[in-house]
Amino acid sequence: MLDRLAGFVVRKRLAVLVVGLLLAVVGGVASTTLFDKLTAGGFDDPKSESSRAITALDDRFGQGLPNLTLLVTSKGGVDDPSVTAAGTELTRKLGREPGVANVSSYWTTGKAPQLRGKSGHKALIMGTVTGDDTASQKWVAALADRYEGSRDGLEVKFGGYTKFQRELLEQGQKDATTGETVAIPITLVALVFIFGSAVAAALPLAVALVAMMLTMGLTWILASVTTVGSLAASVVTLLGLGLAIDYSLLMVSRYREELRSGLTPPDAIRATLTSAGRTVTFSALTVAVSSLAMAWFPLQAVRSMGYAGALTALLSGASSLIVLPALLALLGDRIEKGRVFRRRRPATAATGPEAAGRSVESGFWHRLATTVMRRPVPIVTIVTAFLLLLGAPFLGINLGMPDERVMPASSSARQVADTVRAEFDSSEQNALQVVAPEGGGDRAAVGAYAQRLSELPHVAAVRTATGAYAEGRQAAPPDQRYARFASGDAVYFSVVPESASPDDADDADRLVGEIRSTKAPFETLVGGAAATNHDAAAALEKWLPYALGTVLLTMLVLLFLVTGSVMLPFLALVLSALSLTATFGALVWVFQDGHLAGLFGDFTPTGNIAATIPVMLFGLAFGLAMDYQVFLLSRMREEYELTGSPTAAVAQGLERTGRIVTAAAVAISVVFLAFTVSGISLVKAYGVGLPLAVLMDATLIRGAVLPAAMRLGGRATWWAPAALRRLHDRYGLREEPAAPAPRRDGDRALTG
Repeated sequence: MLDRLAGFVVRKRLAVLVVGLLLAVVGGVASTTLFDKLTAGGFDDPKSESSRAITALDDRFGQGLPNLTLLVTSKGGVDDPSVTAAGTELTRKLGREPGVANVSSYWTTGKAPQLRGKSGHKALIMGTVTGDDTASQKWVAALADRYEGSRDGLEVKFGGYTKFQRELLEQGQKDATTGETVAIPITLVALVFIFGSAVAAALPLAVALVAMMLTMGLTWILASVTTVGSLAASVVTLLGLGLAIDYSLLMVSRYREELRSGLTPPDAIRATLTSAGRTVTFSALTVAVSSLAMAWFPLQAVRSMGYAGALTALLSGASSLIVLPALLALLGDRIEKGRVFRRRRPATAATGPEAAGRSVESGFWHRLATTVMRRPVPIVTIVTAFLLLLGAPFLGINLGMPDERVMPASSSARQVADTVRAEFDSSEQNALQVVAPEGGGDRAAVGAYAQRLSELPHVAAVRTATGAYAEGRQAAPPDQRYARFASGDAVYFSVVPESASPDDADDADRLVGEIRSTKAPFETLVGGAAATNHDAAAALEKWLPYALGTVLLTMLVLLFLVTGSVMLPFLALVLSALSLTATFGALVWVFQDGHLAGLFGDFTPTGNIAATIPVMLFGLAFGLAMDYQVFLLSRMREEYELTGSPTAAVAQGLERTGRIVTAAAVAISVVFLAFTVSGISLVKAYGVGLPLAVLMDATLIRGAVLPAAMRLGGRATWWAPAALRRLHDRYGLREEPAAPAPRRDGDRALTG
């Protein structure tokens, strides 16, 4: 198939380039409005009890969870008569806005102490912006433009969950642009050093831009028919640039290698596609499968990143297999134009089998592999122990869910949240809602249940239609203030915790479980921020085995088709997992514990890690780690079929791929590191974790552990039973060129 594709691309190269360019332009135009279709939400399980509680609260009571907080500051004090009048008028005016409900403030609730700051100069206005995530985020931005700033002697600042979502979306768009601006020129310089030619260096970037714009266009279509999280755009930018450069590096290097061996450009393209092109195909499938495994998780933010990762991998691979060969066919020998400097002719440029053999055996990677294979046991032991030591901090991981602290200090939502935590009793804002869709007509049962809830540890008060309760006693009789808790036969309870600090997340999570286990006289649904986080973490834990199983089984099948071996797929999986230990250890050490925080741009260590980060990082990093395993094992398989020697296959395969895989690892790491400039700590985590995983896999795993492990396995590493060998002979894909093509007269080998 790839042979026919090569012939088609060479014949129709201009048409292929024109169509590819047009599609990329269309995708690029669509991407200009992509962020208008994305949402910053999606960190909840839509089928969970907490989500059903929010739906019931809206359907039966016309109320939503408080998602809008206005911090009002006055130098004269919030109890000054003029400030009271201005604050009351502001509250009423905001309450008359369409799409805003349940607005209350310090001045309209009888000067409730929990809405007054400790200094007496700050007060809160609370409310709910109605509508879905997209609509509410746009509306809160419009409200902030109209109300934020100085008004009648008051300083007003917007915060709350909806404001946080809006700023997360805007910051993500800004970071994507900044990341590209930083990554592209640095990567171009690195590619010039790798290839020594400006023209050759420009090809991977050209393919990367085409792949990114195509993926952005398809993401725009996907966001038009379903909910797509804003972090998906960062995945497209970050992963698309890196993968397309990776694949193009492999293709361009193999093409130049075939030219140096004397093939004409059309035959070199054919040989490249039928060899390196097969590896690119499998690598793209590997990353796509790892990304799609995240579709098991019901959290839309995680699913969105999975869909984006799969689209990015497949389109990066397709661009490298179609657009890049068309560019090569157009350039021919002119790929060496714009040479900046000349490098020593690599091993594959030597002429004659004896010369090539001597050159290969004298290479750095060949010598390294030979040295490692002389002492496999101590090397495997030392490197494995070192990686496990780096991963040790992961044993102390504390999982949570993202809040305003993932934003930079300049974020309005972050500033409001920090002030509320420092100066207000925020328990009321973080109350849990217990909704009973039926049974509210029995007021005696309602009161008895509210009394039991108020006896639970860490509960400060319970409010419902029958009054307020505290410590197992009724603290206030029912009056007009509590009428909103009942609607027909439905009733709900507001359970106020003793502490609502984010540092007490374990207490909040425990309280959710205690409420749900408390016997109720009717069916109840527990909602609220703590319940949403509890259900999201439970969903991740529930579906994690399915996602892992999908990845592992698919990888085993793909790697068998690449290698024809029974042992190597299992070995590759173990080594890829080992390469991730340092990544997850660094994740905890830096982003949870706060070490070296200033090195990656200032951010706030929260004492926990958002539960979505390890899941999404595993999907992306594992796919990339397997990517390099496929590169290396494909070439080793080719060498093994040529030599029949397992040790020669390892040494020569490593020598022939060593430089280009190292170059690819450096290039993609530069791209990922550029995203540490992001203002969102979630994105910073990917900018630190992904390059660390890639570099560990491309150095310690590829240079030490894999050769040593394959030396210990010997010929058994390539063994497969007869039935599986026949299966591989029929369906397997090998890293080998097409049938030999006529060489050009004379040695036309090119330096590079």
